[in-house]
Amino acid sequence: MKVERRKPRTARVGLFGVGYHVYWKQFPGLLEELQAKLEVLVRKVQKTGVTACNFGIVDKAEDAYSLIPRLKGADLDLVFCDMLTYATSATFAAVIRSVDVPVVLVALQPLPALDYARSTTHMQLANDDFCSVPEFTGVAIRMGKRAPDVILGTLEEDPEADAEITDWCDVAMALHDVKRARIGHFGHPIEHMLDMQTDQAALTAAFGCHVVQTEADDLLRLSREVTSAEIARKTDEILALFDTPDPGPDPVTTRLTQEHLATAARVAVSLDKFVDLHRLDGLAYYYEGEPGSPLRNIVTNLIVGNSLLTAAGFPMCGESDLKTCIAMLLMDRLGIGGSFAEFHPIDFRGGFVLVGHDGPHHINIADGKPVLRSLIKYHGKPGSGASVEFKLKQGPITMLSIGVDAGGRFRFVLAEGDSVAGPIPATGNTNTRGFFQPDVRTFLKRWVAEGPTHHFALGIGRRADSLRRVAEALGIESVIVTE
Repeated sequence: MKVERRKPRTARVGLFGVGYHVYWKQFPGLLEELQAKLEVLVRKVQKTGVTACNFGIVDKAEDAYSLIPRLKGADLDLVFCDMLTYATSATFAAVIRSVDVPVVLVALQPLPALDYARSTTHMQLANDDFCSVPEFTGVAIRMGKRAPDVILGTLEEDPEADAEITDWCDVAMALHDVKRARIGHFGHPIEHMLDMQTDQAALTAAFGCHVVQTEADDLLRLSREVTSAEIARKTDEILALFDTPDPGPDPVTTRLTQEHLATAARVAVSLDKFVDLHRLDGLAYYYEGEPGSPLRNIVTNLIVGNSLLTAAGFPMCGESDLKTCIAMLLMDRLGIGGSFAEFHPIDFRGGFVLVGHDGPHHINIADGKPVLRSLIKYHGKPGSGASVEFKLKQGPITMLSIGVDAGGRFRFVLAEGDSVAGPIPATGNTNTRGFFQPDVRTFLKRWVAEGPTHHFALGIGRRADSLRRVAEALGIESVIVTE
C-alpha cells in the first residue's frame, strides 16, 4: 500500500515556437506544418501533469517584444522555446533578457534523418531544429544570461528526449511549490547543532518560501478535539501500512504496544488538523515540553504521523531543520521521495555506509512494508513511543544537503549512490546500505569537504542533475560530489 498524495504536483509551463517570417511566402504550407509540430510538444508537456500555456510562433523581433508581457503575466515556472526551424536570434534575445524563470531550448526534428534521395529545401527547413541553437545560446550570453539547456533529438520515438522533457517539468513542479511553500516551524534546533541554525528571512530570499511560526500548544489544543472515531480510522490506516514484528536484540525496542499505537494515532490526527489549520506545505520542529506533561507526550510522538504526512507530500523534518525540510520538499516534488537522513556507522568490510535517521520518513520509498517498533527511550532525546524503521528500495539513490557558507549563502551538496540489499539494525530507525563511488572512504571525505548540513534529504533514482537545475534556477551554487 502507498500513502496517497493529498495535493497534486503542479506547475505552469509556457511554450513558444520560433521561425523566420520570410519563409512563409516562399514555402507554402511550412508554417502550418510547424504549428502542428509545436502542438506535438505541447501534448508531450501536458502528459507530465503540468499546465501547458501555448503562446504560438514568434517569427520576428516585434513578436518577441510583444510576447514578454504575456509570459510575465502567465505566472510561469518554466519556458520551453521550440526550435521549429531556423530563426533569427532577434526572436529570442529580448525574451531571454527579460524572463526570470528557466528557459529551455527544444530541438526535436520530425525525421531521424533526411530522405537524401528526395530531399527538398522545404524538407530541410522542416527539420532545421538545431540550426539556430548556437545563435540562440550565443545571444543569451550576450544578454548576460547563461546559455540555456538544450533538449536535442527527434519529435517521436525518442525516449531520451521525452525523459528530458519530463525531468524539466518535474523541475518546474519543484520550483512552483518551493517558491510558494508555507513551511511551519515550532520549537528550536537542538541547542548544540550549530550547522542547523537558519536565518528565516534568508530562506525567503533564496527559495521564496514563507516560514510560518506556530506553537506546539496548538497541537495540544487540537489533540483535545480528536474523536475516538478519528483515532480508530487512523489506527486502521497505520496497521494497514506498517508491520509490527517482534523485537530484535536491541533492549531499547519492544513489539509495538497498544498504548504507543493509540498515542501515535491520536497525534497523527492532531497533525492532520494542525497542517490544515496553518495551511502548511511542510513542518520543521523540535520541542521537549515539561517532563510528564501532556504536551511532552504529544511532541515526542510525532514520528508516525509525520511519516504519513511526508509520504502524502508534506515534508516533516525533525530537530527543527528548516533547510532539510526544503530539501525534502524539493525531492518530493520531483517525485523521488525525500526522507530525513544522516550518516550512521560505516561497514568497512562491505564497503558501504548506513544512511538513515530516527524519523520522520517518506514511507512510499520503503523496500516492502515499513516497520513500527515501540522504543522505551529515544537516544539523545526525551520520551518514548512508536518509531518507524525501513530501508529504501534497492537501486539508485540521490542525496541533497543544503549547506550554508561563511557569508550566509546556501549551497546544494548532492550525491548519487545505490541502495543495496542486506540486513539493517532492528533499532526502530531507518537505515539503508548506501554504496558510493569510487569507494566509501573517498566519498565520505569528499562529501564533508563541501560543507553540508549533517542532515540531508534521501530519495530514489539518479536525480542529482535535476536538483542541480533547481539550484541554477534559484541562483544557488551546487556541487555533485560523485561526479
